Amino acid sequence: MMRKTFSLLLLCLVFCKMASAQNQPAKGQYIRDSILLKTRDGALVTVMTVRKKGVTEKLPTILQFTIYARRSDTLKIQEAADKDYVGVIAYSRGKWNSPGEVLAYETDGRDAYDVIDWISKQPWSDGRVGMYGGSYNGFTQWAATKKLHLALKTIVPSAAVAPGLDVPMTNNVQMSFVFPWTYYTSNNKFLDEKDYRGPQWGDLYWKWYNDGHAYRSLDSLTGRGTNHMFQRWVAHPTYDKYWQDMIPYKKEFANINIPVLTTTGYYDGGQIGGMYYYRELMKHNPKANQYVLIGPYGHFGSQGYPDSVYNGYRIDSAARINIHEVIYQWFDYVFKNKPKPAILKDHFNFEVMGGNEWRHVPSLQQMSTDTLKLYLDNKHLSAIKPLRKSFMPQKIDFANRDGLSSYYYENQIIYDSLNTSGLVFTSDVLTKPLTISGAFSGLLKTLINKKDMDYHVLLFEQMPDGKYFFLSYFMGRASYATSTEKRRLLRPGQVESIPFTNTYITSRRLGKGSKIVIVLNINKSPFEQINYGTGKNVSNESIKDAKTPLQIKWFNDSYINIPVLK
Repeated sequence: MMRKTFSLLLLCLVFCKMASAQNQPAKGQYIRDSILLKTRDGALVTVMTVRKKGVTEKLPTILQFTIYARRSDTLKIQEAADKDYVGVIAYSRGKWNSPGEVLAYETDGRDAYDVIDWISKQPWSDGRVGMYGGSYNGFTQWAATKKLHLALKTIVPSAAVAPGLDVPMTNNVQMSFVFPWTYYTSNNKFLDEKDYRGPQWGDLYWKWYNDGHAYRSLDSLTGRGTNHMFQRWVAHPTYDKYWQDMIPYKKEFANINIPVLTTTGYYDGGQIGGMYYYRELMKHNPKANQYVLIGPYGHFGSQGYPDSVYNGYRIDSAARINIHEVIYQWFDYVFKNKPKPAILKDHFNFEVMGGNEWRHVPSLQQMSTDTLKLYLDNKHLSAIKPLRKSFMPQKIDFANRDGLSSYYYENQIIYDSLNTSGLVFTSDVLTKPLTISGAFSGLLKTLINKKDMDYHVLLFEQMPDGKYFFLSYFMGRASYATSTEKRRLLRPGQVESIPFTNTYITSRRLGKGSKIVIVLNINKSPFEQINYGTGKNVSNESIKDAKTPLQIKWFNDSYINIPVLK
C-alpha cells in the first residue's frame, strides 16, 4: 500500500522563498528584538520582532504564531518589514526560550490573544494586526478568533487544520502519521528533524499492525515512555469540550467580523479543516466578509507556491499562480486601501481542473448547479433507482494481517489501475463532458454483524485511456455518521442508514468517454486505527477482538450524490 503526501500534513510551516544572498539587506538595516512574554495565566512565550531601521511612523503588524520553531525564522518575518509592516513571530509554550512542556493546540488561542494585545501597545504599532501562515499556523489564526482582540483586523489561514476534526483524527478516526509529529515538535525547543525523518516510524506502524496491539499502546512500543500529547488525544475519540475549547465553536463564530481569506487545495489534507471554518462562519455569520481561493494544490502548495506538477499531475496553466503574493496583496488591500487581489473576483474562487479556467461564485454552495444521484447497484453506478432490492456482500477478517485496505491514495493523482480489495462501482460512459464541482456525499444502506466499522469511499474518473484520475475521498467511523460529538453504535443484524458528507471538495471537467468510479471499503492498515466493531473505545481494541470477521451487506438503494456544474 502506497503512502500519500497527506502523511506529511501539518508537519511543517509553509516554506517561504528566501531572497538570494546578493539581495539580502545590509547588516544593521533591521531592528530585531526577542522577548519572553508573560501570559495572563503566568506562562512564558517567545516573541520575536523585525522592523526596518530608521522608520519612525507607526505601522500595521503581520503576525505568525506557530509551534514550528526554526533558527531561520527572523528571515520569514523580515519579509513583512521589507513590505512596510512590522514582522512578528510567536511560539507555542515550551518552544524556543519558553520553559515547560509542549502541548500542541491547547493554549495557542489564549496565548495569541496576549501576543496581539502586547503588539497593540508597542510604540511602533498603529494598533492593527494581521495574521497569516499555513497548516498549524492556519489553526492558530482561527484559535485567535475564539476571543477576538480588537487589534486583530484580518486573518489569512492557508491549509488550516482543525484539531479534533481533521487531525489527529478525521471524522473520528485517528491516523498514525500524526504520532511521530508529537516527538518532532516536542523533543526539543526547536524541531527534531533527525528523529522525525528516521526509519523507525514505518517500522513502528508495521509492528503495531502485524502484532495487533491496541492503538493507544503506540507510545509504549517506542520504548520512550508515556507520550502525554498522544495519550490526551486518544482519550478524546469524540469531538468533545477538549477539542471544542481550542477553536471557535458554534455561536462563537458569530463574533468573527473581520475579513478572512482562506487558501487551500483539492489535495490539501488541511482542506477539511479549512472548509469547516468556512462553513461554520457562513452558518453563524452569513454576512461575514470571507473569501476562499482553492485549486489543484497540495498541502504545501496551497500555502504559497504551488507545484506546476503535483504528484505526477501537471496542473493547468491557469492554476499556476503565486499564492504568497496574493496573501500580501490582501494585506495591502486591508491595511493600505489598495485594490483587492485580482484573482478574488467573488467570495469563492476555484479552478476547474481540465477546464483550465477560474470560476468565481458567491459561496461554496454555488460551486455546483445540479446533483447527479447514482445508486450502488451490483458494481454499477446507476442513475435509476433499482426496482429490485439486493445487496453486495463483503467479509473483513481483521485477524488476518496479510491484506491491507486504506484510503491512502494521495501520493499520486493518476493511476494505471486500482489496487484495491474493496468494492468498485462504475458508471456508464459519459456521452458528453461533465464538470464535477463541489463535495460529493452519499447514503449507505448496510447491515453488519458488529456494532461499528471504519470505512472509506473514494471518487475517481476513469479516463477514456483506462487510467484513473483521483478526485476525492471520505474516511470515517460509522458510529459518528450523524454527529462527531455523539457516538451511536450500530445494531448488529439490522439495516442501518449511514450518511456521509464531510468529503474533499474538487472541481474537474470530465471528458466525453470517461466514467465515474466509486471504491468502497473498510479500513484495515497500519496507517489509521483499526475498528474491530466491539463498541469499545477503538484505541483500546486489539487483535484479541478480531475473533469474528466483519460481515457486511451493502444494499443497492445506497447512493452517491455527485455535485455538477453546468
